[in-house]
Amino acid sequence: MNNQTNNTPENPRMPLTRKNYIILAIGFAVVLLGFVLMAGGGSYSATEFNYDIFSFRRITLAPILVVGGFVIEIYGILKRY
Repeated sequence: MNNQTNNTPENPRMPLTRKNYIILAIGFAVVLLGFVLMAGGGSYSATEFNYDIFSFRRITLAPILVVGGFVIEIYGILKRY
């Protein structure tokens, strides 16, 4: 009888593979692109209002990219290769 406990895991491979890290990098790039598209829209003068902050790019496209990037991040973490 061997009373010695074995502390090695059953599956010694890394939890994330190279493909997972590539997917994570793509998701990070999509999130970053979304935040860049949200930036800007300030007014050049304090007395006038700039309606460019309500553009399609800032109100619709950028948040969709950010949420999509986070979904890609979650997929990259959970997908087993």
